[in-house]
Amino acid sequence: MLVVYLPQSTLIGLWRTAVSIIMAFAIPKIARAGRCLLQTGSYRALATTAKTSSGQRLSFELSDEQKEYQQLARKFAREVIIPVAPHHDKTGEYPWEVIKKAWELGLINSHIPAKYGGIGLGSFDACLITEELAYGCTGIQTAIEANSLGQMPVIIAGNEEQKKKYLGRMTEEPLMCAYCVTEPGAGSDVAGIKTRAVKKGKEYILNGNKMWITNGGVANWYFVLARTDPDPKTPAGKAFTGFILDAKTPGVTPGRKEWNMGQKASDTRGITFEDVVIPEENVLGQEGIGFKIAMGAFDKTRPPVAAGAVGLAQRALDEATKYSMERKTMGKFICEHQAVAFMLADMAIGVESARLATYRAAWEIDQGKRNTYYASIAKALAGDVANKCATDAVQIFGGNGFNSEYPVEKLMRDAKIYQIYEGTAQIQRLIISRELLAKTKQGM
Repeated sequence: MLVVYLPQSTLIGLWRTAVSIIMAFAIPKIARAGRCLLQTGSYRALATTAKTSSGQRLSFELSDEQKEYQQLARKFAREVIIPVAPHHDKTGEYPWEVIKKAWELGLINSHIPAKYGGIGLGSFDACLITEELAYGCTGIQTAIEANSLGQMPVIIAGNEEQKKKYLGRMTEEPLMCAYCVTEPGAGSDVAGIKTRAVKKGKEYILNGNKMWITNGGVANWYFVLARTDPDPKTPAGKAFTGFILDAKTPGVTPGRKEWNMGQKASDTRGITFEDVVIPEENVLGQEGIGFKIAMGAFDKTRPPVAAGAVGLAQRALDEATKYSMERKTMGKFICEHQAVAFMLADMAIGVESARLATYRAAWEIDQGKRNTYYASIAKALAGDVANKCATDAVQIFGGNGFNSEYPVEKLMRDAKIYQIYEGTAQIQRLIISRELLAKTKQGM
C-alpha cells in the first residue's frame, strides 16, 4: 500500500480538512479541540509566541493559546494513549500508530523551527505537551520525546544544509531519530566513551558500541558522539566530535530490543558501528566540540524530561486520590484516615513543586539564558517526586496496587528510569553543587 505524507507545515495549513477526517474515522473529541484551535487562530499563534508566551513578568496563568494546546494534548493522552498503553506495556510493541496520530496533530517535533517545516514552539510550551502525554503513558511519551533529544544537537550546532536535510525530513513524514552517546562502559561519565572516529581524507571511519539508545531500532538517523583525538590527556571539550549518521549506512547494526522494567513501549537497543564511513559534511559544528554540543543538548532537553516525570506523578496522585475516595476500611473511606490523607498531601506538594521547577527551567531557555542549574534541579526533583508518588500510590491501593489489573504498578515501574536516564539523580546533584559553588565564588 502506498502511503503519502503531507509536510507538517502543510498539515497546519489544511487543519480543517485534517480535523474533518479525524472526526469521521478516528478521534472525534480531539478533532473538535483541533477545530477550536483553528477557529481562534491559536494553533498558528503558538508558533509565533513561543519565546514570549511565558511572559517577562511573574505569572502563574497560562495564556489562552497555551491552555488550548495543553487541552489538545490532554485529550490525546486520555483518548488515544491511555486505552492502548496496557497493550504496549505487555507486548513491548512500538507505538507507531500513536506516533503517526501525534505527528498529524503537531504534538511531535513541535520545537523544530518554522523555517524547516516545524511549528517552532518554545521549551515552556513543549513541556506543557510533554506532561500531558506522559500522563497517558511515559513509555509512549519517551518514544516521542526521544526525537527532541536526537534533534537538539542539530538545532544547536547544525549548519543550514544539515538542518534542512535532517530536521526538514522529520516534518515531511513521521520519522524518528536517536541520540547515541551512552556506551556499555560510559553512561554518566560521558567523557569516558570509547567509540572512535578517525579522519581519512574527507571522511571519518567510525568504530564502537553504544548502549541504551532510545529509538535505536526505529530511527531514521542518529546523532553520534565519538572521540576524534586519540590522546587520553586531551580535555573532553576538545577530544570529541558530534556526527549526524543515517541509520541505513553500511556497518551500522542495531542490537536486540531490550526488555526493560518499565517504559516498555519505547525502543531501547545497543548499536554497533563497524568501519562506518561518515562524510565530513556530517560533522556538527567542527571537529573537537562534540562534547559541548552534547552537554548543551541536555540543558535543553532535561526540562521536558522533568515534565514527563511530573506527568507520571500527577497520574499517580489522581489515581490514588480517586481510589482513596472509593475504598472503605473500618467504616469510612480511606481518604478520611489521616495516615492516607497526609500521604496524598505530600504527593500534591511534590507534584506542584516539581512542576514549578520544570517551568522555571523551561522559561530560562525561552528567555535565552543558560539554564544548567535550573535544568538539573528540575530533572532531579521531578524524578524523585515521580518515584515517591508512584510508590505511595501503590501503597494506598494496598494489595490491589501490587496487581497488574490496576494502573499504579505500571507507574511505579515506569518511574524508576527518571532517576537514571539523561543524567542520574546523583549526576544532577553534582551539577547543581558545582553551579552553586561557582555562583557563590563569583559573588564573593
